Amino acid sequence: MHFPEILFCAFWTAVLAENSDDYELMYVNLDNEIDNGIHSTEDPTPCDCSREHSEWDKLFIMLENSQMREGMLLQAMDEVLRSELQRLRAELGQFASSLPRPSTPAAPAEARLARALDQLLQASRDASHRLARLEGPAAQRPEEVERALGAALAELRQTRADLSAVQEWAARRLLPAGCETAILFPMRSKKIFGSVHPVTPMKLKSFSACLWVKATDVLNKTVLFSYGTKKNPYEIQLYLSYQSTVLVVGGEENKLVADTVISLGRWTHLCGTWNSETGSMSLWVNGELVATTVKMALGHAVPEGGILQIGQEKNGCCVGGGFDETLAFSGKLTGFNIWDHSLSREEIREAGGAESCHIRGNVVGWGVTEIQPHGGAQYIL
Repeated sequence: MHFPEILFCAFWTAVLAENSDDYELMYVNLDNEIDNGIHSTEDPTPCDCSREHSEWDKLFIMLENSQMREGMLLQAMDEVLRSELQRLRAELGQFASSLPRPSTPAAPAEARLARALDQLLQASRDASHRLARLEGPAAQRPEEVERALGAALAELRQTRADLSAVQEWAARRLLPAGCETAILFPMRSKKIFGSVHPVTPMKLKSFSACLWVKATDVLNKTVLFSYGTKKNPYEIQLYLSYQSTVLVVGGEENKLVADTVISLGRWTHLCGTWNSETGSMSLWVNGELVATTVKMALGHAVPEGGILQIGQEKNGCCVGGGFDETLAFSGKLTGFNIWDHSLSREEIREAGGAESCHIRGNVVGWGVTEIQPHGGAQYIL
């Protein structure tokens, strides 16, 4: 009777053992997959490369491209505006530094110039503030950036136009190239001229003569300076005509004509050179060669003992007499110098440069040589 029970128990035990082994094997396999971290190298979900972008994807791509273009535009305009502002400030600084600083109280004209410069500087600062606002976080919308950039550029153009107007105004009223004085010839008159007394005799086989001139009007022959003797009243002349500038040495048969017209009411620097050995003659306007020739008054020597004057022509009569009203100069003249040799290109450009009034000729030196005004001509500051 115990044998069947024993047999049943043995069978049941074998079944439990088999189930237990299967469970443990499954458990171990599952455990290995999790604990060992072994994953498939292939994406179980294949990529659909032909899938089109959604509307949201397209919108994000357009937004990214728009922001990129906006950034590039802002950077480009930033560089343009900074360059314009730097150049404008440099021009303002250079122009302001070139202005004379008199110790006396400012004249009304100088006060107006100071106010105009202050306004220009304020406009430049306003443009800088506009540029700073463009760089700030507030300018995010493209239309706002475009409007602000347009306003800044318009303001820069207006500031540049105002600067040009101030420079034009100053060029008409102030003295050039560091000059402290000029001689005013208020009108054409046979009595108005300036007599020049050279520091050395005018015995010349070559020379260079330079001056600054601002003419009120020009006729067929308007004399800037003239040197002559009783034997030859036309040894040296520099004069203006309607359409040209003329240099004469030894007489009207030896003259050089430059087809250039100076601007009335504006300061112009003129130079004339001559050399007896080669007969070379040249005319320069504002540091640029405008006419040259050779074999003019070849071998001639300018004699001493003559009379040198500015604003009129010597006609062989006594000093101050026999002048022709139609030949007289009207306007302002400064920086008159004569050398006993021909200046080089570099020396002529320096003679008409920013500090030309501090350069002195060795025959006539402006500010050193006595120049006596007559008949209403007068020194002005």
